[in-house]
Amino acid sequence: MKLLVCVSKTPETTSKIAFTNGDTQFNSDGVNFIMNPYDEWYALVRAVELVETQGGSVTILNVGSAANDIIIRKALAIGGDKAVRIDIDPKDAYQTAANIANYAKSEGFDMIIMTGKETIDYNGSEVGAMIAELLDLPYVSYASKLESTGSSHTITRDIEGGVEVCSLDGPVVISCAKGIAEQRIPNMKGIMMAKSKPLDVISPTVSDSRTQTSSFKLPAAKTGVKLIDAENMDELVRLLHEEAKVI
Repeated sequence: MKLLVCVSKTPETTSKIAFTNGDTQFNSDGVNFIMNPYDEWYALVRAVELVETQGGSVTILNVGSAANDIIIRKALAIGGDKAVRIDIDPKDAYQTAANIANYAKSEGFDMIIMTGKETIDYNGSEVGAMIAELLDLPYVSYASKLESTGSSHTITRDIEGGVEVCSLDGPVVISCAKGIAEQRIPNMKGIMMAKSKPLDVISPTVSDSRTQTSSFKLPAAKTGVKLIDAENMDELVRLLHEEAKVI
């Protein structure tokens, strides 16, 4: 079984969010970056589990600059066999997806596993679907369970009011959500082995983006809580009518 897992670098959830260059660029000064948790905990771990039980290989793929190598090495420490980094700083989801798709076309993967929930910075959930479209492959999002026997896959995903079970044959793009696997912590052996695993850097095949950022804007600051005396129902009704906002 030959699997491809795409990982991305995101700011840590506790990072202070600020923008620079006329509010068109995220200010990364002093920010600690990590592997996107949904890539790491779900897609990567489930791929490693499948290879451990059925044999094969897991290729880690990242689209980004050399600064991403540290999170790629962590993916190798968790269980990836080799890694590829497409050397471009992507400007939008299409640029990322198009480069991934072009790489995958020539490699003959049995499955491409993505995170379908989101990255924790842009929360877009776009790249997986774009890859599937560009490769003309089936796409299953928000997979919470995955069983695979080489070319046949049974995928369970959560839907409103229940679950949906999909059966597919051949290569497929899957986005992974909570429940598909449990987080793994790299052990010392994995960390040491990761240093000698191959990490190939290749040139991008798509350099054009489809979108341009006009500006970023922080959400309005949260207001304080107003406490109303339990006996003062008239004031509560007034506030609900005049100041409360429906979210």
